[in-house]
Amino acid sequence: MAVWTSCFSITACVFVLDVTRLHACLPVSWENLTVTFASLAVLLTLTASVMYPVYFVRADDCPYNNCDVRNYRIAVTVCSWAACVAYGTEVFLSRAKPGRAVGYMATPSGILKVVQIFVACVIFVMLANGSDFSRHVATVYCVSVFGVCFAASVLLVALTVSGRTAAVRLPFERVVVIYTFVAVLLYFSAAVVWPVFSFDRKYGAPQRPQGCPSGKCSWDVKLAVAVLCFINLSLYIADLVYSQRSRSVARRPRF
Repeated sequence: MAVWTSCFSITACVFVLDVTRLHACLPVSWENLTVTFASLAVLLTLTASVMYPVYFVRADDCPYNNCDVRNYRIAVTVCSWAACVAYGTEVFLSRAKPGRAVGYMATPSGILKVVQIFVACVIFVMLANGSDFSRHVATVYCVSVFGVCFAASVLLVALTVSGRTAAVRLPFERVVVIYTFVAVLLYFSAAVVWPVFSFDRKYGAPQRPQGCPSGKCSWDVKLAVAVLCFINLSLYIADLVYSQRSRSVARRPRF
């Protein structure tokens, strides 16, 4: 409900501001703002579209041959997927194309920044569910890596959306490449350290403990964080490759 209501409210505000042209009064980069919101909305509605039917839609959920509740829930799921597809279509249509000038957030690098932030938020939610990461200094370091990279990505997105990239003394494209390279190194170290101190026999448990309660097992949380860490590492590597490629193409002399 939080996802659907927030996406609906923000979309309605964006629509009203766009139709009335009042967005010109806002001290933001409107194109970057709308693409950023659409990218985030895709991830949020996708998560809701998967989680809702898993928890609330069941084939045998028809007490006393009354399937109205189940049918309503199926309809909600279909509408949620439709919203996800609509937001995804907006991102696809707004993305950067050759010969078309667009904002940074409409480029693959900008969209990847939003996905990286979203994955980091999921990691934090997992950690808050009980992972015992404070038992080892090494795992505390990994959590620090997640936090530093998350904060830096949010700062870059905020500077872009607010149109304050000129406040950075260095060229913004160079700053993005340098930060992404550092983030790749940090996440690579976390992707090595976290599994060792979570699943090695000396520091953790290589297998899921018997009797570990489902939904509240720290081993499951550690496994999920490890998987998400590798996912974010892959996203940062893809971001670095695209950012460096874009700089190389921009610096290539034209004849």
